[in-house]
Amino acid sequence: MKQPLVRFTNVSFTYARAQGRGGWQALRDVNLEVFEHEFVAVLGRNGSGKSTLAKHVNALLTPTSGQVLVAGLDTSVPENVWEIRQKVGMVFQNPDNQLVATTVEEDVAFGPENLGIPPAEIQRRVTEALEAVGMLQYRLHPPHRLSGGQKQRVAIAGIVSMRPKCIVLDEPTAMLDPAGRREVMETIHRLNKEEGITVLHITHHMDEVIGADRVLVMDQGRIVLEGTPREVFSQGELLRELHLDVPQITDLAQRLASRGVSIPSGILTVNEMVMHLCPSD
Repeated sequence: MKQPLVRFTNVSFTYARAQGRGGWQALRDVNLEVFEHEFVAVLGRNGSGKSTLAKHVNALLTPTSGQVLVAGLDTSVPENVWEIRQKVGMVFQNPDNQLVATTVEEDVAFGPENLGIPPAEIQRRVTEALEAVGMLQYRLHPPHRLSGGQKQRVAIAGIVSMRPKCIVLDEPTAMLDPAGRREVMETIHRLNKEEGITVLHITHHMDEVIGADRVLVMDQGRIVLEGTPREVFSQGELLRELHLDVPQITDLAQRLASRGVSIPSGILTVNEMVMHLCPSD
């Protein structure tokens, strides 16, 4: 039987309050399996626990109770942390926090250099990583002169150069304009489909999960809904109860269906809508 790359077993996590007075439970008995090459998206309103979940995957946080395994390695064992973080890379909201060098190629080389990779291999990895994110032509540019979307793609390249099995992205498009968001999402999907990198994508943008293999919806520290994008977004009423929305085209389809238009639930894209409303002969 195929083993998951990431496994959460009855994971709970509590943030301690100042002066030891109780705490805030951010995760509650979470069970989750993520397999190699999957693209898993995680949705949830602020405070739902999705970022806390993300930080458990590469041992930035460890469970208060329960267990997280990454490639069979227990994240709570200090001796495993170095290897786990080579297998799982993280990309955060603000790319400026992950850019440390004066040129793009130096920035992408930073991770492999810290792993002790030989210089010739580092150069090869830098070239391949920048090609993978479509930024090779900017290798000598200073990062601070790039657009937000370009900076985030360089940050992703820095993770890719370390050859991880999985990339965890914690709302990587939250600070970007629509063009930057599109650049980053195209890059993430390309890395997943063409490079085989497992993706765990934390987001609050509904349209960013349409191409995922699986969607998890979190609320109050628990996974309350799970399925394909079509299965999840067909439950619009439940999502609204959780203070979430559905993609605009899905909302339109549900409104048309409520007014008697014959249209299936779970419409996700404009093309699907056109095909159902204007079928070709």
